[in-house]
Amino acid sequence: MIKRRVNVRGIIYKNGKVMAQQLTPDHEGNERNYWCTPGGGMDNFESLHEGLTREMIEETGITPKIGKLLFIQQFSDERYHDGEVEQLEFFFHIENADDYGVINLENTSHGLLEIKNVDFIDPKKHDLLPDFLQTIDIEKYIVNDTPVFISNKLESKK
Repeated sequence: MIKRRVNVRGIIYKNGKVMAQQLTPDHEGNERNYWCTPGGGMDNFESLHEGLTREMIEETGITPKIGKLLFIQQFSDERYHDGEVEQLEFFFHIENADDYGVINLENTSHGLLEIKNVDFIDPKKHDLLPDFLQTIDIEKYIVNDTPVFISNKLESKK
């Protein structure tokens, strides 16, 4: 039986750059050289906003001002749990980008354990996951009344 993991992520966008993090090596010691936006898995019976607030505080030490839903991604990846877990991710705009100018991982509950580096990066010049963030016009989705972008890379497992 395939299980579904629901994740929430924050898009902190400022001056054409996205705040992203590089994670520490995985449990087998494999380096993770890509960048990703802050966030993570939902707890049972947690709302999307509650989960995102919790995850952002755990990883940055800063309380987010959550804006509109920008993107949804649905995928399954053989690198994770032998592809037996469907990932469903919700990406929300974080409106208080200026508050994230300096992140001190020592002031977080999870930062030092999970995060190797955090910075505002140009998504077109870095390996940022999910890969659609490298090519999509993020600002357009933030400032315009553009419908939510849905990325479906789910391989049917029926």
